[in-house]
Amino acid sequence: MTIDASTAVADTATSGTPKIGFVSLGCPKALTDSELILTQLRAEGYETSKTYAGADLVIVNTCGFIDDAVKESLDTIGEALAANGKVIVTGCLGARAAEGGGNLVREMHPSVLAVTGPHATQEVMDAVHLHVPKPHDPFIDLVPASAAGIGVKLTPRHYAYLKISEGCNHRCTFCIIPSMRGDLVSRPIGDVLGEAQRLFESGVKELLVISQDTSAYGVDVKYRTGFFDGKPVKTRMFDLCAKLGELAAVHGAWVRLHYVYPYPHVDEVLPLMAQGLVLPYLDVPLQHSHPDVLKRMKRPASGERNLERIQRWREACPEIVIRSTFIAGFPGETEAEFEHLLDFMRAAEIDRAGCFAYSPVDGALANELPGALPTAVREERRARFMEVAEALSTAKLARRVGATMQVLIDSAPALGRRGGTGRSYADAPEIDGVVQLLPPEKASKILKVGEFTRARIVGTQGHDLVAQPI
Repeated sequence: MTIDASTAVADTATSGTPKIGFVSLGCPKALTDSELILTQLRAEGYETSKTYAGADLVIVNTCGFIDDAVKESLDTIGEALAANGKVIVTGCLGARAAEGGGNLVREMHPSVLAVTGPHATQEVMDAVHLHVPKPHDPFIDLVPASAAGIGVKLTPRHYAYLKISEGCNHRCTFCIIPSMRGDLVSRPIGDVLGEAQRLFESGVKELLVISQDTSAYGVDVKYRTGFFDGKPVKTRMFDLCAKLGELAAVHGAWVRLHYVYPYPHVDEVLPLMAQGLVLPYLDVPLQHSHPDVLKRMKRPASGERNLERIQRWREACPEIVIRSTFIAGFPGETEAEFEHLLDFMRAAEIDRAGCFAYSPVDGALANELPGALPTAVREERRARFMEVAEALSTAKLARRVGATMQVLIDSAPALGRRGGTGRSYADAPEIDGVVQLLPPEKASKILKVGEFTRARIVGTQGHDLVAQPI
């Protein structure tokens, strides 16, 4: 049986050494955990396998946030057990408790060899060592030189995720992430910048900064001063972004910010965007606009301040693109509160928006709130929200027709002679639209994956732009 490539599986082909199957599910933060585990496996001489049958053991890195993700993770564990029999489970679902207080994964799949929570590389390796002894001395067999000191990556060569912290200090009533990933723990800024530099030097052209709360970077260590390249740098969002922008500029690369809460100090980053050091793009998880709903959610800030802040951002950097996620049908949400959200969307002109119909999550405090709405109402509101969001997105894309944009090429069959696909600064990989590139008009023009090209926008296609390379 073959492990689906969409689950981000690395593979090597050398025979004679233990092979580990690996399935990575969930968000980019889980993906970076997977990269750490795979890097350690390779450092210790293990190989990886794309088939369950060809592996001595299978590791499944799970997601446990919403019901669909839990089901996908449990189904994947079951599939791996049926095909291989030896399975280690890690990730967010591994930290979830069942209704009776026991471990959810253990109760559903009692034959798994081991279960750990997220960011648990050493615990996973301990379990691997127990069931498939390591083949080499880790002090002798190090990560291959071709990895350039950055380890195994599960993303294409030209972009990478940079995790700057783990955990979250918020206690939003719909979320159980802190119970699985803990409170905020910021990585030392010297380590973060060192990793970024190595990634740029290895050919990465887009660095996607991720965490549970990027704006809170350094709060837990009181913004203490660290060191990079022999110079002091504060462990703070602005200082990090400024330094990342400097490193990126040397390599002609992009820096994109994700999971940014709209705290006042985020305003400081806007000049960096206007200067071109950081992409004028913010992924801001707003979730709602009405103050009463935000209060029930225990979200920071109020809808009115968020709108004012977004308007200031657009004044400071007119090119800024804002993407966000929202929840429709939260417990107690009235029709008036939902209409407030739709009005906010129109006023804020959110460029890219996703919306979930509220779904109860085991262990979330929101389950205890009064005023639970019927599923049909939640779904109907989600559909109405997406109508507004899609209309805004379509109108924004139409305004770009005739403009010339820089596009990072993700796909270019036959060196682009048949066209290709790429992304502008407005498009994060896998969550936003793409730029459909037409075949170049000049025969001498070629397109290469991982390189930039200038392109003239000639049309739109759904959530995507259509462009002519120039």
